Amino acid sequence: MKKSGILLISLLGMTILLGSCNQKSKFKIDTAQNRIAVKIHRFDKDLLTLDTTNMKAGVAGLYARYPEFLPAFTANILDTAATDTAAVRNLFHQFLTDKTFKPVNKKTLQTFGDVSDIEKQVSDAYTYIHYYFPEVKLPEIYFYVSGFNRAVILNKKFIALGTDFYLGSNFPPYKGVAYQYMLYTMRRECVATDLVSATLFRMFAMNSSEYRLLDNMLFRGKIMYLLSVFMPNEKHEDLMGYNQAQWKWSKTNEKEIWAFVIDQKHLFSTDVQLISKYMNDAPFTAPISQESPGRLGTWLGWQIVESYMNKNPKITLPELMKENNYQKMLEDSGYRP
Repeated sequence: MKKSGILLISLLGMTILLGSCNQKSKFKIDTAQNRIAVKIHRFDKDLLTLDTTNMKAGVAGLYARYPEFLPAFTANILDTAATDTAAVRNLFHQFLTDKTFKPVNKKTLQTFGDVSDIEKQVSDAYTYIHYYFPEVKLPEIYFYVSGFNRAVILNKKFIALGTDFYLGSNFPPYKGVAYQYMLYTMRRECVATDLVSATLFRMFAMNSSEYRLLDNMLFRGKIMYLLSVFMPNEKHEDLMGYNQAQWKWSKTNEKEIWAFVIDQKHLFSTDVQLISKYMNDAPFTAPISQESPGRLGTWLGWQIVESYMNKNPKITLPELMKENNYQKMLEDSGYRP
């Protein structure tokens, strides 16, 4: 082949690549303008620093500072009504003096002493959300600790995250409470992404009468696309919760993954068990390969939505989220790995 032909192909490749980048960059905004400033409510810190020799006054202070959150915490974590103040006080004292959780609580205070960086990340993302979806009432954010009881509490007013679930992949106490495949995302670096992701899933519900694998893939793919727009400084593998090897495996085998899904006629399946194997967190995506990462259905859906948005540059983000004809989305995506 002549050099001019090679140059032409190279330029065409660059044009396609730049077109893809420009498509997403059109959504970029100045987050300093009309900024949504997020302040995280530190129930975790206030609980862990209580004076155990004067619990009555300390717990009374928690009731005063967290009138809305504390009842939700006691109901979901302590399985106790907030009105039973004596029982709550006793359970808090047991937790704070428990020899098993003392080192965990100490590590939590060290790891999350200052959360201004997380507040900035979430503030940036929330500013994006408010810009594109101004009608949405954004939730308050709380941090708490639960003795590895529950990682998240959601309701109409707030999102609460258990900081004791984000103390590092190599944190020794996790070996007894978490599967190996879960450890990679149990890091402080994952907190902001998990908060924004939870916010998006709270904003949008899947609307599908057929509930096929395709519908699940593209709905979650839409969420991942928004996440990548609203957190543009984060690597895609980090947004997905994949390490570099898992992301590389997925990209390297993308063509084969798609061919398998089509050949096995899985795409339009409504088998709930099959769908869960593609979509749910797991050590690998069972229908594909034991070498694969989990949640390849979400990953594949994200790639299709990326292709759809690049192929249809006039579609806005609200229009994307309102589109529930997932078969039409697939057809209009021109997805060809």
